[in-house]
Amino acid sequence: MKRFFLRVVILLVGLTIAHLGVTLFLLSDLGADPFNVLIQGLFRVLQKPLPFLTHGTTHVAVCLLIVAVLLIVDRSYVKLGTLLCMVFGGPIIDFFTWILSPLQIGAAPLWIKIPVLALGCVILAYGMTIVIKSEAGTGPNDLVAVVLSDKTKVRFGIMRIVVDFSFVALGWLMGGVFGVGTLICAFLVGPVADFFLPKNEALIRRLLEKVPA
Repeated sequence: MKRFFLRVVILLVGLTIAHLGVTLFLLSDLGADPFNVLIQGLFRVLQKPLPFLTHGTTHVAVCLLIVAVLLIVDRSYVKLGTLLCMVFGGPIIDFFTWILSPLQIGAAPLWIKIPVLALGCVILAYGMTIVIKSEAGTGPNDLVAVVLSDKTKVRFGIMRIVVDFSFVALGWLMGGVFGVGTLICAFLVGPVADFFLPKNEALIRRLLEKVPA
């Protein structure tokens, strides 16, 4: 029980770090992340037949659909942390946006915005690997690459790039818009996550060994 509680705490730490990266990405204002390009395109397709939908409700619906599919295919991936990622992700981004908005990153010149965006992607990838290796659950959008990597035995970094570009392509075909930041994110997050996954796995294992089962 103590180890499970520690895993949840580790997940929340990783989630906070990851969403600091997401906030830097969003504040750089150079394009949506790949998953949100998909959400944006889907929202535009569904907006006319379902006028009550918003971008936010579309996002939640897609996340719930991913969870529902996983519950049928392999429910071992859906854990408490999956729900925590869905519930706390937005508020954490709102908090960091409130803290960092005075910096006016979006109004900065491009030579500042691109490094800030790249830094955000690195922080996102680092935090995401903590969440994944906590083994307490992972957010629905990240689970797509995790599950496909596990099932196909393809390295997570490569699969993450494939999944992110698939999100971008599908979103664009449905009317979603992407920018240079979207492409940087798609290329950068997977390889950086590949680098940090074994390191954070070893770190988390050492932390858990100090706590009685």
